[in-house]
Amino acid sequence: MTNRLLFLVMFLSSLSISVPGVALSKTVGDQSGVYKLGEVVVTAQRDGVESIATVREITEKDINAQGARTLSEAIALLPGVNIRVGAQGVPRVDMRGLRGRHVILLLDGIPFNSTYDGQFDPSIIGVENIAKIKVSYGNHSVLYGDGGLGGMINIVTKKGKKDIHGKVSGEIGDRQSYLGKISISGTQDNVDFLASGSTYTTDGFGLSDNYDAINYEDGGLRKNSDNERSNLFANVGFTPNKDLQVGLVVNTVKGEYGIPPSTISSKKDDYASSFKYERMEDLEGYSAQLSANYSASNSFRLRGWVFINQLDEEKKAYDDDQYNSMNDVSVKTYEKNNETRIQGINLQGTYDLDSAGSFTLGLSARQDKWGSDGRIRDVQIAKNNYAFRNFDYERENNMYMAALEYTANPIEDLGVVLGYSQNWFAKDSDKNDNGASYLAGLYYDMLTTTRLRGSYARKIRFPSISQLYDGTSGNSDLETEKSNNYELGVIQELPWKTTMELVGFYLDITDYIEKDSGGINRNHDNYLFKGIELTAETRFIDNLILRLGYTFMDTEDQSDGTVVTDLQYRPKHKITLESTYAFDFGLSAYLNIMHTSGQFTYTRKAPTLKKEFNNYTVVNTKISQVVLKDMLSLYVGVDNLFDEDYEESYGFPKEGRYIYGGFELTF
Repeated sequence: MTNRLLFLVMFLSSLSISVPGVALSKTVGDQSGVYKLGEVVVTAQRDGVESIATVREITEKDINAQGARTLSEAIALLPGVNIRVGAQGVPRVDMRGLRGRHVILLLDGIPFNSTYDGQFDPSIIGVENIAKIKVSYGNHSVLYGDGGLGGMINIVTKKGKKDIHGKVSGEIGDRQSYLGKISISGTQDNVDFLASGSTYTTDGFGLSDNYDAINYEDGGLRKNSDNERSNLFANVGFTPNKDLQVGLVVNTVKGEYGIPPSTISSKKDDYASSFKYERMEDLEGYSAQLSANYSASNSFRLRGWVFINQLDEEKKAYDDDQYNSMNDVSVKTYEKNNETRIQGINLQGTYDLDSAGSFTLGLSARQDKWGSDGRIRDVQIAKNNYAFRNFDYERENNMYMAALEYTANPIEDLGVVLGYSQNWFAKDSDKNDNGASYLAGLYYDMLTTTRLRGSYARKIRFPSISQLYDGTSGNSDLETEKSNNYELGVIQELPWKTTMELVGFYLDITDYIEKDSGGINRNHDNYLFKGIELTAETRFIDNLILRLGYTFMDTEDQSDGTVVTDLQYRPKHKITLESTYAFDFGLSAYLNIMHTSGQFTYTRKAPTLKKEFNNYTVVNTKISQVVLKDMLSLYVGVDNLFDEDYEESYGFPKEGRYIYGGFELTF
């Protein structure tokens, strides 16, 4: 009810807002509208680390065109990225076959990976405050530290520009779904600011009309799929003079959601996940960052920031589909209060030697804390008869890093990047660990229209708290995961405003951590991920943008004695097509198509058997019209236009056709 009331307030307030007629005072500092103080690696005038490896960028304009509501929707079409919703009920982001725990997520430099399992939930991050999303694949800068074997996602937010600017928007969709967003930004003298908020609520998502009801799920509204989320965000920048910038970022989220169970309740299906009645009854999080950037001279710059990010969750498992009882002694139920906190400090000094290149020294310290208390019914006292036990756990790990990165252009058309970092891991036990990461890469402009690039990176990832200490699956003897990442690429500009990029990648992972048949985390000898990514964009017709993406990926478990060939839930083929056409009278039409094939799953118990998923194609479209001198935009859209019935994880069907409409008022 609170979310719906806030949505109504936003809608009514949009009708009464008038456009300010007086500009604010003279401003100083950057007026790009992008908050740069939180970036770990800032793109400089010199081509740096982002020129020798794959970095793909999604802008605010791209987000608005496709109608993305969350981070997971905004990045879903990128080559090498696979979004999958499974038993946890939230989207998981895989990059080049590596899981979400191998992907670093930063919001203005604030880490968002859970301290418990290293995963993150991209659906709790709204898009109303995002200026751009930079997705860097495995051969990224050593300054990001440990963890990013697959890559990293860097969310860069907006900042205030000259005068006052604001937006109010509202959206209504199927199944009583409501989305409201509001933001306001501006500058006053040497201070810039931005504040934004959003609220989302839905009764759940509907399944495709082509869905065949089996066992528990009878079609229509997906059971236990309701969701509520509210976000607030603000940043403030202070520029007392041309040499010093200070910034503060704060972010909060609050929500609750159902976790749809598997549609297969039969214990005879060895491919299916265990059947549970779970809900996230309450989710509350906050994060903050204080940063400063000081230019001591034309050659030397010093940057630093401190951050904290905490998320509290109240999660429960019930004994039936009424989601209000834990009285059945034959069902393993629980109620948990989880707290995950990450806090730390970063310092960077950059010295530019002009034609001799530039050096960046990075130092960081980070603490991961996790606590959980509650009760769980898992003590067996008779056949199919369990009793509750109370629990109270608390763990913490500390990570430290020292990194040095060098970039240079020895000749006009050649760029070189070298990087090394040493990482230390202080476990919540007697066994500490350390490891090195390094990067070497270059690019060469053969022609003004052709760039070749190649790079090699060694990355490490320390085990998460759950992998080390979980009561049922933990293993305190786990080794650090290591990867050797190789990448070659060519970017070619073609006639008729067309650009193509071809990338080949080869990831050799040792000591990969995954659960064995007994549910215990183990190091696996060797996993291999290799493939190609092709992207193309053309604007050969005025007002038309066409984008094509293709990913081929081959995965293999090369560990001794394995019976697994293709790794589970890694599609071999992914094809995407985007099209946007802007008419001269303010109408804009958008269409995207995504086709996925070659995906497999395996039985959860021996003997290990393999099953291939059905291929699927999903089409989304949106039409918007600008009126009132570009102040108001009205739009309608359809997700899954042809009502495709498909799954990304076995026993977890995705949403059918979804129709929505809304407005956005700019002032």
